[in-house]
Amino acid sequence: MKRAVTAVFAAALAMSATAALAQGKPPLKLGGILDMSGLYADITGPGSETAAKMAVEDFGGEVLGRKVEILAADHLNKADLAASIARDMLDNQGVEMLYDVAASATALAAGEIAKARNKIVMYSGPASIRLSNEACGPYTVHYSYDTFAQANVTGLATVKSGFETWFFLTADYAFGQDLEKDTTNVVVKAGGKVLGSVKHPLNTSDFSSFLLQAQSSKAKVVGLANAGGDTINAIKQAAEFGLTKSGGQKLSPLLAFVTDIDSVGLETAQGLLLAEAFYWDLNDDTRAFSKRFMERVKRPPTAAQASVYSSVLHYLKAVKAANTTDAAAVMKVMKETPVNDMFAKNGKIREDGRMVHDMYLFEVKKPSESKARWDYYKLLATIPGGEAFQPLEASRCPLVKK
Repeated sequence: MKRAVTAVFAAALAMSATAALAQGKPPLKLGGILDMSGLYADITGPGSETAAKMAVEDFGGEVLGRKVEILAADHLNKADLAASIARDMLDNQGVEMLYDVAASATALAAGEIAKARNKIVMYSGPASIRLSNEACGPYTVHYSYDTFAQANVTGLATVKSGFETWFFLTADYAFGQDLEKDTTNVVVKAGGKVLGSVKHPLNTSDFSSFLLQAQSSKAKVVGLANAGGDTINAIKQAAEFGLTKSGGQKLSPLLAFVTDIDSVGLETAQGLLLAEAFYWDLNDDTRAFSKRFMERVKRPPTAAQASVYSSVLHYLKAVKAANTTDAAAVMKVMKETPVNDMFAKNGKIREDGRMVHDMYLFEVKKPSESKARWDYYKLLATIPGGEAFQPLEASRCPLVKK
């Protein structure tokens, strides 16, 4: 009897020691570098932080006996600040993976810091094609959309519809420049012609002089190579100018989100063609996730925010499968494992870090077609990832074997 009690006591002691050891392990920290207060705050911002936390909760809150913590910081759309935050997170705060890193210039800056430290960075908000080309690395993943796919889906559809002459209003930084360049290539290849372009500073409040140049070009399409608040302001002011009604020109926002359409209003936005990686009302899975997200954020998730949820969940599953947080081992599992969730079906991370998945072409509904707020899109086409994204053989990523 005494021996049995001793055995039970020893087993309990061992279990207690194991639990204490697990509790003593440091948390696994994931760091978001976001626009929490600027022109991209609705697209990424607090919603991206919420999406990351939802992914952690759905995963179970811990992995390898370590509690998972989500950190977030505001880069104020300054590349140097984004780099400084990345350095602090990785060097001082023990962060193992960076998520979202909203906006292209800030992503390029923070990405270099992560690359130098062999840490994983998973981009959701930024769109510049450079992130999976010249700026790619062995531990970088470009998850949601990019300038090539946005240009390819929207530009091709617009030219095919008979709108073959273009003029660009372009945000004057990496993202806008890449979006104009990639769309120009698509338009010209499809038989269209670019009549000109004008660059505007980031976060522009007055588009009047730029819109006058677009109007005088007589181009059939005015391509908006910008995003967030800049896209919203450009669309609203173009309507005030009568660009689309009296001028007969068509606006084509090359990276727009459901939140942008809500800000502009259907009366002004109706008929716009948009390329999106995600829409909350696409299917049962997207609706179920979006319902839970809206309970917290009071608006549906953007493609960037849905991508954050998917990328964080994919990362945590890979950490569990690899039984380590070592970047090389985790990346190997992430690239070998298809992404199957509400964001993507049979998504695949290529050797250049591009996560390839279906893209969607939508038309914005007329006010009479919308049943409620946020019911804004009509699906026109589903474009397979292999057709939407840049072919691997055309990649400029140093990791790609040719």
